[in-house]
Amino acid sequence: MESYRFLHKLDIAEPLCPSYAVSIGYIGVVAAAALSNFGAAWGTWKSGVSVLHTGIRHPSSVMKNIIPIVMAGVIGIYGLIVAVILAESIPTPSKNRDNAYSIYTAMAHLCAGLCCGASGLAAGGCIGIVGDYGVRAVGYHQSKLFVGMLIMLIFSEALALYGLIVALIVSQHSYSCLEG
Repeated sequence: MESYRFLHKLDIAEPLCPSYAVSIGYIGVVAAAALSNFGAAWGTWKSGVSVLHTGIRHPSSVMKNIIPIVMAGVIGIYGLIVAVILAESIPTPSKNRDNAYSIYTAMAHLCAGLCCGASGLAAGGCIGIVGDYGVRAVGYHQSKLFVGMLIMLIFSEALALYGLIVALIVSQHSYSCLEG
């Protein structure tokens, strides 16, 4: 009989709305910002080194070859957008310590952050490698490769854009513990 009273007093909302759910949501925020910015830094570094090497021998080609660096920087903006959207959708606890943030919403935010961050990291690496070899080739007067380099850079940037789109869709999935 004692166990029946224990089970009867159990709050059914507790498994859906644990206090640690907010931490999982904020891990998604960190993943979106940190991984995307790491990918942007990686792409900027790899392409930037090539622009500097090429600029020493052919200074006139520096402005033409700056495109991979700009494209890598945009990836960091994608991560910033997702991180701000996720952070703004995490509610603050009430004065009564009622948790409105469910584990379902937290996992959706974690997945959105990881999706955007991992896509940004992969795209940054791809832009860095394509930019590295493309800038060197174009800088050494292989200008026929410029259009090919741009197409590869556009498709590399699209990887991060796909991650951004999926993250925005997934981040809209939510369940409030106070409503249901």
